[in-house]
Amino acid sequence: MGKTFSEKVFSNKAGREVSAGEIVTLEPDCILSHDNTAAILKKLPEIGATKLKYPERTVVVLDHVTPAADSTHAANHKAIRQFVADQGIKSFYDIGRGVCHQVMVEEHYAYPGRLILGSDSHTTTAGAVGAFAAGIGRTETAGVWVTGELWLKCPETLRIKLNGSLRDCAAAKDVALTIIGSIGADGALYRAVEFACDAEKPFSIADRMVLCNMAAEMGAKNGYFPPDGIVADYLGESAARFAHMHSDADAQYAEELSFNLADVEPVIAAPHTVDNVHPARELAGNRIDQALIGTCTNGRIEDLRSAAAVLAGRSVAERVRLLVFPASAKVYRQALEEGLVRTLLDAGAVWMNPGCGPCLGAHEGVLAQGEACISTANRNFRGRMGHPDSEIYLASPATVAASAVAGEIASPEEYF
Repeated sequence: MGKTFSEKVFSNKAGREVSAGEIVTLEPDCILSHDNTAAILKKLPEIGATKLKYPERTVVVLDHVTPAADSTHAANHKAIRQFVADQGIKSFYDIGRGVCHQVMVEEHYAYPGRLILGSDSHTTTAGAVGAFAAGIGRTETAGVWVTGELWLKCPETLRIKLNGSLRDCAAAKDVALTIIGSIGADGALYRAVEFACDAEKPFSIADRMVLCNMAAEMGAKNGYFPPDGIVADYLGESAARFAHMHSDADAQYAEELSFNLADVEPVIAAPHTVDNVHPARELAGNRIDQALIGTCTNGRIEDLRSAAAVLAGRSVAERVRLLVFPASAKVYRQALEEGLVRTLLDAGAVWMNPGCGPCLGAHEGVLAQGEACISTANRNFRGRMGHPDSEIYLASPATVAASAVAGEIASPEEYF
């Protein structure tokens, strides 16, 4: 019987045949952490450790509360910078470089066949380029730092086939939310989600990052796109040396689902769960106070282009705040070169520094009691972006931009 991608990665790392359901101890190729590095490093004395086993496998990106919002966060950042220097960690990215998941892909820490673990649930994003990437806890991360290994259960695989072609007004975010609305926020619990795209127009790296990022919101252990020519082109000359692992034709899947992309329309996840998904047209007219474009889900150049296409020649409605957070400094620079920054500024948007922004409810645009925000982020739990008596709607960049112009939730269909 053939093996799935996850079984192949686990077998390769374990040095023996591994099947879904088995628990094995593996050494990851890369360990990611961000601002929570400050909390993780405090655990080292608890386990009697002072040194990282593989500092060269460690990537640290400051992105969650950057620049520091208060003296507590400033102290954490200071401690992290000292820790990085003391441990000889070369792969360190200070404030302003971008969201950690974007940096992982941009800097090619993620590539086909690599095993990546990170102290953030959306580490799954790196599956867009064919890596096995999963989020782990802080204590687990401390353990991996010290020992270089961690036990993992090889997940069963849910294969999601995407057929046909998206309509102009729909985006990868709409696909992700449509899937979650169909299977539920726990529909892929501790499963690997393998996206098999047989679309007429192949999904871009940015599209794949959206879907793998949102795999975490299905409860998945990891999300994955089989590497192809698009991945090879993205990785460049070095692509040839990577292990392009694919599931075998006779691999055993736990479940297989199919979605017709032509049926996907602009949708929104309404408060307060990610699987509370409705067509955008059905929620049209609902009040908003803030609109957010960015985060690790939708802060890439394609997302900014989509928003600019809606906002060009138009203005953000009075009483609505439109915040834009590019996913990285590279994306920000490209947006400047393409004139997107000016287009959005002219429309009334407020450009912010690359980073997570208010997604985690810590700073730079948190919500007050009774306020509502439509956001391109990945979570809309109660209190996620500020006051527990506030509301978050999740949508694509085009839907967020259209809503910012309308001053209320709106479908982007009329803008295309």
